[in-house]
Amino acid sequence: MATEELLIGLISISDRASQGVYQDEGIPALKEWFDRALATPWRMVARLIPDEQPAIETALKELVDKEGCHLVLTTGGTGPAQRDVTPEATLAVADKVMPGFGEQMRQISLKFVPTAILSRQVGVIRKKALILNLPGQPKAIKETLEGVKGPNGEQIVPGIFAAVPYCLDLIGGPYIETDEDIIKVFRPKSAIRPKTRD
Repeated sequence: MATEELLIGLISISDRASQGVYQDEGIPALKEWFDRALATPWRMVARLIPDEQPAIETALKELVDKEGCHLVLTTGGTGPAQRDVTPEATLAVADKVMPGFGEQMRQISLKFVPTAILSRQVGVIRKKALILNLPGQPKAIKETLEGVKGPNGEQIVPGIFAAVPYCLDLIGGPYIETDEDIIKVFRPKSAIRPKTRD
């Protein structure tokens, strides 16, 4: 059986980057991570937009409803500042809230900075897509997806992406495989398919 191509929507939310004041780092960091981590065929649809709730809601709806993305990741706009409205926009388009993702992202970030408790990242489902709010900095994006590892490579805090493929299985998305040196996916034994061959 051919593996369905995974379509990932990437949205970088920044007033200044969207105006060209500085270079966006979120989308390139995510693309680089997925190029390394995914063993499944994938492609991306990207958006760079300002911190405006209507614009964020529109982008999320377009990526899920029109583009057919299975997974949508946002970066930026999750703090307590007045302009930070990514969680509000994400919740506004949600069919179901997946609170475990936000909780785990904060657990990971707290290993590095005490201000992680100021983050309001959320995870939600819209139709057959999973939407996750990630941090804005490339280093924090990688840590959030992969988790925290000890000096000998042992997993101290699991990264959120370990749970993403099984979540997509449950909501009707494609079956995702990863490079286990980067991120090892968790599925119950009954949900594991034989490995695809090149």
